[in-house]
Amino acid sequence: MLNAKNIRPELEQMGFRNLGDIYWNPSTPVLYEEVVRRREGFLVHLGPIVVRTGHHVGRSPKDRFIVRESSSEDKIWWGQVNQPFEESVFNAIFYRLQAYLQNKDIFVQDCYAGADPQYRIPIRVITETAWHNLFARNMFIQMKSKEEIETHSPRFTIVNVPRFHAVPELDRTNSEAFILIHLGKKLVLIGGTSYAGEIKKSVFTMLNYFYPQESVLSMHCSANVGKDGKSALFFGLSGTGKTTLSADPERILIGDDEHGWSDRGIFNFEGGCYAKVIRLRKEAEPEIYECTRKFGTILENVAFDQETRRLDLDDDSLTENTRAAYPISHIPSASRDGVAGHPSHIVMLTYDAFGVLPPVAKLTLEQAVYHFLSGYTAKVAGTEAGVKEPQATFSACFGAPFMALPPTVYAELLMKKLREHRVECYLLNTGYMGMPYGRGERIKIQYSRAMVKAILDGTLAQIPCEPDPHFGLPVPKYVPGVPEEALRPKLSEAERLDHEERAKRLMEGFKKNFKQFEGKVAKEIGEVMR
Repeated sequence: MLNAKNIRPELEQMGFRNLGDIYWNPSTPVLYEEVVRRREGFLVHLGPIVVRTGHHVGRSPKDRFIVRESSSEDKIWWGQVNQPFEESVFNAIFYRLQAYLQNKDIFVQDCYAGADPQYRIPIRVITETAWHNLFARNMFIQMKSKEEIETHSPRFTIVNVPRFHAVPELDRTNSEAFILIHLGKKLVLIGGTSYAGEIKKSVFTMLNYFYPQESVLSMHCSANVGKDGKSALFFGLSGTGKTTLSADPERILIGDDEHGWSDRGIFNFEGGCYAKVIRLRKEAEPEIYECTRKFGTILENVAFDQETRRLDLDDDSLTENTRAAYPISHIPSASRDGVAGHPSHIVMLTYDAFGVLPPVAKLTLEQAVYHFLSGYTAKVAGTEAGVKEPQATFSACFGAPFMALPPTVYAELLMKKLREHRVECYLLNTGYMGMPYGRGERIKIQYSRAMVKAILDGTLAQIPCEPDPHFGLPVPKYVPGVPEEALRPKLSEAERLDHEERAKRLMEGFKKNFKQFEGKVAKEIGEVMR
């Protein structure tokens, strides 16, 4: 670690001059001291740090832009997800940001994205706060030796300056917050927001651009591996159970959110986890729960008692999106190298608030690609501002906000790998079955775990199936450890008619969403819902 006013050549080349103290690769204890000294956060019971992110308690998708420049312009999936930004305006903001940082202390964390040494990408995260630097240290892969640190040459650089705000009228941004991704310069500028997830997802966006061009499928999924060496992937959007179901004490966790799939197998992009912790229960998720009570963990917007400094994980007064960022080594069953062989199973998770999708279904190759491109889940009241009733949402590849290339690029890579490695695919509904949100009960976590166990140990593959009456999905006739009423709840005549109407509306939603891919995928995939 360097703590001096002496400028480093690498920073000077980026235009950063006349800086204050530079904290170069500070350790976790040093960052803790700086967080407390600078009053950026609170030290709470048993050692985690609690921070507040202010107005922004989640990602700001409308404030995220990709710079339109010659090296990437013809490859990007332009639209509402990837909004174009003028390069000249990006440069103007960067010049002002360089001036803003003069005489200010900065923190620099050098690390890697990608656990497989063959595909590992060196990155650098520059922050104006100690706690954001600790976040980067937790989330990405730390270097192991002094030699690595001294020879580190970053391919990507992320500059995170929350207190520097854009001027929308001048900078053509949508607000004072901005996330600007320049793929040509391999540079990300983040300002006007303290939500740390923007750092993590900006790196993910860059990986989603570069890796597929090297025939590596980048995926928004968690992954684990069994004692038999067979790995599994869990695709899913936030709130579907991706982190929960992959953290299985009987299996080794590879990672909880972002992975690559190369010709060598799968590998974690990260060195940490970023888990939602609202209403977390020790009984249901013991390993993640323990991470909220460990030194090194950052807790975003989690409530605590000012006197005892004990946490209240049930308090959603600041946001439903309370988060814990911790090194993956905090999970006892986690892999230390972050790599595994090719997956034998893929589980696509969905939170169906309408109660019409079956709890579990086998998927053909075409059905798997269709649901991958659809990326369906549902939003319910309390998960997002303005949401009062359940709303169907479709996010291509289970991660549209982070996909820089057209979704069909990722789908074609997935289909190729599914065929080559003969992967078994399943759809798992972790939401409601029979009755919708507000009238029914969410599928119990122990039932979802039983279904996953039956998938991964091969039991479910041997059980006969019958087609779902609405979506045509092959549904197992039974699942060990899951009662019949949980798989096929009994409904009255009125409830059945209402159920059919809800299923019809959701099916129409699937079809409407999939029109964007017509003519771009194989005919058999487009006909899955017909």
